[in-house]
Amino acid sequence: MRYSDVDFNNKTILITGGAGFIGSNLAFYFQENYPQSHVVVLDLFRSNLTLSNGNLKSFGHFKNLLGFRGDVISGDINDKALLTKLNTQYKFDYIYHEAAISDTTALEQDLMIQTNLNAFVDLLDIAVAHGANMIYASSGATYGDAQSPQRVGREAPQNVYGFSKLMMDHTARRYAQKYTNISIVGLRYFNVYGPREFFKNKTASMVVQFGHQLLALKNPKLFVDSDKILRDFIYIEDIIQANILAASPKESGVFNVGTGKARSFQSMVDILQSELGTSLVCEYVPNPYIGRYQFHTEADIQSTSDVLGYAPRFEFEEGIAAYVPEIQRLFAEEL
Repeated sequence: MRYSDVDFNNKTILITGGAGFIGSNLAFYFQENYPQSHVVVLDLFRSNLTLSNGNLKSFGHFKNLLGFRGDVISGDINDKALLTKLNTQYKFDYIYHEAAISDTTALEQDLMIQTNLNAFVDLLDIAVAHGANMIYASSGATYGDAQSPQRVGREAPQNVYGFSKLMMDHTARRYAQKYTNISIVGLRYFNVYGPREFFKNKTASMVVQFGHQLLALKNPKLFVDSDKILRDFIYIEDIIQANILAASPKESGVFNVGTGKARSFQSMVDILQSELGTSLVCEYVPNPYIGRYQFHTEADIQSTSDVLGYAPRFEFEEGIAAYVPEIQRLFAEEL
């Protein structure tokens, strides 16, 4: 399905983090809908390198790109020589910047700022030099524990990841004011779920994690009062819609991408049980994160609608129903 009147055929599109969850879905969107587009995927890809918390440094996985026919480059966005090579060997029309250290529990502040903020500046410079519109991943983590609904301008990040994304937004605004020949759009993703997230391991959504628990006939474990812990869960197809619309916005800016509706973790498990045909008993455990845990997130998407023309298409029930066949395939083939 095409979400925009923009014709991306015969355009050159860079997707950083293109072997990751959102980046790979973008790559296939262009390939399937604009077969004459030239898509360049840049990703660090996974290795044995881990952060101090034990999680992988990079979640990019070749299996997310099986069937992709564009250019694939393995490299680090912190590598200035690589960025110089991209700058001189290609002429980009659009840059989709999804690469980041996205682990909110990472403790390496230096690496987080270097990768998420400083490398972003280098990519903005490429966008300016090429006259390429920039669409980049910001995050709902910029809001921290701010009151719902979360609105742009009411940020209170509680970790270095959220801080790094907020500083990206400030930087993007300065560039947009200075360089008016291109558009620069930041998209603050809320809780995204859907195909091609599996290789994020423990940082994948609880939709796929609970789905696999249920398929293994394990009682789902939830925090006490999970019917009162709500998030704005958004299906990957609506994230792709927002990214495509952001290629030709009415104006540059930072916009929330969610559904505008908060749903509980309890409802997630209930919907999954209905779709999977299970009736396992939920087990409730004390929440050890009280005091540093968001109990309610809900995106204010009014400006996203007004400026980008965005309208979420998937209710939580519909998104999970669309995702279940992939959850089942992963359980059979990967677990």
